[in-house]
Amino acid sequence: MQRICVIGGSRYFGKLLVEGAHAAGHQVTVINRGSTLPPAGVEHLVVDRDDEGALDAALGTRTFDVVVDQVCYTPVQAASAARVFTGRTRRYVMTSTIEVYDPATAALPAVPAGTPVPEENVDPRAWLVDMDLPWHDEAYLEAHYAEGKRQAEAVLARDGSFAFASVRSAHVLGGGAQEFTGRLAHYTERIRRGEEIAVHAKSLPTVFIHYQELAGLLLWAATAADFTGPVNACSDGMLDVRELTAVVAAQTGREPVYRTAAAGGTASPFSFDRHYAMSNTRAKRLGFTFSRIADWLPGAVAETVSASATPVA
Repeated sequence: MQRICVIGGSRYFGKLLVEGAHAAGHQVTVINRGSTLPPAGVEHLVVDRDDEGALDAALGTRTFDVVVDQVCYTPVQAASAARVFTGRTRRYVMTSTIEVYDPATAALPAVPAGTPVPEENVDPRAWLVDMDLPWHDEAYLEAHYAEGKRQAEAVLARDGSFAFASVRSAHVLGGGAQEFTGRLAHYTERIRRGEEIAVHAKSLPTVFIHYQELAGLLLWAATAADFTGPVNACSDGMLDVRELTAVVAAQTGREPVYRTAAAGGTASPFSFDRHYAMSNTRAKRLGFTFSRIADWLPGAVAETVSASATPVA
């Protein structure tokens, strides 16, 4: 049994992580603002993680084997967490994102088109951190999500108070109505209604992961693995937007209607005119076994179709 603290953990794969850790016999503490209650038997601390004093007071004398931070978006939050959890945990796992590799958001090392990007393309120990940027401004943070994650990783990687690992998640799908991003629902609804889908003239492939698989990987990273540094989390295989919509079309019985987005214009989710698909080689070498996108995507689409109450004419 390990003592696990999950910051966030109130919805989607974070909720599954908490449930899985508890079911595996671990002693789990969840920290969030109280919008959703954790399962019975899981300790719940209701506190805003951005209020450092309140978080420190709420934790009291508690210590943990590992902290899994689901909701760290800025270097300011990361620095606060490092101060609060120094001496309280031996390991810290942060949920990060594929978007740290997005070449549209930073000057990154070039990779040949179609080559999955390895973790070393974004080295948190070498990444520049600027605490003086307006990280508390919601509009700024939304526009600089990828950079916030990169800098948060950098702060925690350099802190040295605990072993630090980051899990860089691919685009997460599955769960039907639970999928709060609504991206898969966007496609199922538009295809069912015969509405246009805006795609780039040359859409490049990217990588995905099922929400249950991501929850399992986070639990593995927290309790069964001892690696440090970043690890990419994505199912085997890559899909471009047309391949994704073909799976949706097969489930709905309707053909997609495409419209080519203007150069520099907005396209539908998962239509990319730039390459940043990740490599999952490091996670495999560390012992994690991934599923294939082709094996779970039809079921994820079926869940989403079933969750929709919109009638089709």
